[in-house]
Amino acid sequence: MVVIYPFGEESACSALGQTRAVLRFPNDPARLSDSKFKKNRNAASDEMKPYSHLLPNSDEPDRERMLKAVGVGTIDELFRDVPAEALVKAPIELPGPYTEMEIERLVEEKLAKDGAFPLSRCFLGGGTWPHYVPPAVQLITSRSEFYTSYTPYQPETSQGMLQALFEYQSLICDLTKMDAANASMYDWATAAAEAALMAIRVTGKKAVVVSRAAGHDRRNAIRTYVEAAGGQVREAPFDLRTGTTDLSSLGSLLADDTAALYVEQPDFLGCIEEGIEEMAEMAHRKKALFVVGVEPTSLGLLKAPGDYGVDIAVGEGQPLGIPMSFGGPLLGIFAAKGDLGFIRQMPGRIVGETTEKGSERRGYVLVLQSREQHIRRERATSNICTNQALMAVAASAYLSLLGGDGLKALSRTIYSNAHYAARRVAEVKEFSVPVFDSKFYNEFAIQHASPGVTSSQLFQKLSEVGILGSLPLRWFYPELTRPGLISVTEVHMKEDVDRLVEGLRGMI
Repeated sequence: MVVIYPFGEESACSALGQTRAVLRFPNDPARLSDSKFKKNRNAASDEMKPYSHLLPNSDEPDRERMLKAVGVGTIDELFRDVPAEALVKAPIELPGPYTEMEIERLVEEKLAKDGAFPLSRCFLGGGTWPHYVPPAVQLITSRSEFYTSYTPYQPETSQGMLQALFEYQSLICDLTKMDAANASMYDWATAAAEAALMAIRVTGKKAVVVSRAAGHDRRNAIRTYVEAAGGQVREAPFDLRTGTTDLSSLGSLLADDTAALYVEQPDFLGCIEEGIEEMAEMAHRKKALFVVGVEPTSLGLLKAPGDYGVDIAVGEGQPLGIPMSFGGPLLGIFAAKGDLGFIRQMPGRIVGETTEKGSERRGYVLVLQSREQHIRRERATSNICTNQALMAVAASAYLSLLGGDGLKALSRTIYSNAHYAARRVAEVKEFSVPVFDSKFYNEFAIQHASPGVTSSQLFQKLSEVGILGSLPLRWFYPELTRPGLISVTEVHMKEDVDRLVEGLRGMI
């Protein structure tokens, strides 16, 4: 371990048995008075530059020194590989020059104009949701031990990260009631697509049936992966009245060539699939795998995938301690039931726990490395070249802090807040709430009574009064021109819902 001391406390380092490193602050007279700094000040002048977030390009000596280090004489020579027609001929008119503090304030003012959460009340969902992230989670993920070692290629030097990922896998298995979980995927869409490919490998069949009520990005990713592998995707329609998968259509779509059936619980329209267990039976009768996508916080109320015959469970881990961050990074959950032969077909990594021979000392190892970087390309089950390990650590920390009772309390809070919001919006007589005749968890659709008012207009009008809401479903389903999706979580308070209702009343 390297510990940085501003004054170089040798006695403290010696007592701890640690390597000593000195961080220099040359502009501070107190530090310059140190004899070691005086001795090295002239010899190491290049290292004694004032600290700054920015490296200015106006310092000619610095620029010449950098050019010399890379073996070129001019800036133009440095970029000689760029085609001449691609180069900007006229000088770029940048404002300034500004000091660093002025630049920070200028950027903050520009960002404030975006009207993003939390400056605007956010009722958007559809795959990324506003949730409360405990400061303890942010503290843990910002520690350099995790922050700089998110890809544990060398298990002997990454025991801490491997243990954290092992805990993540264990927590996901507890959450989903599945037998094994991998050390994460990029996001929900890639997890769903990899699940479809896994089903094709396991069954030897080529067709995948996907509910059209599933998220559009998941459906598109599945289609891209499966068709590229020579397979076929068939979409099951949803019932326009209930917003759930049309069970009657599955009888003809699930055939002998079906490798998997993919549905979501709740679905993209916010509706809870009442016939989820019947779907599992229908898929298994055709010897197809049943794959379900879940929103993880809902599992404090809804039945876990492993309890109703799911073979592969996927989902989005962003609600588990990960901020929205304008859409990423996210966390793909991937878990499976079955024997070792089945689990070996999982993509990505699986971390295992073992003990040293002849002792009780525990160690953590990568027991499954199915990526093309680790094994022969033709045997690889995934070509994804990294994972979201730091995000998995965040989810692990979040679930550990929450606990089982905390998860149930969180689910109840989200459910109650969403249904309170639906009741309040329903008080505005010009709106139909919810649009679909189904139970819902945290998302529900609304629409204006007037056929001429579209969801896009609702979205625009709400944004003008500082509310992000009514996600236009027409963006994903051309036939749904009027409904907009409202998402509510534990962060929404009564005054937030009041503002939403006022905003809807104001557009009548």
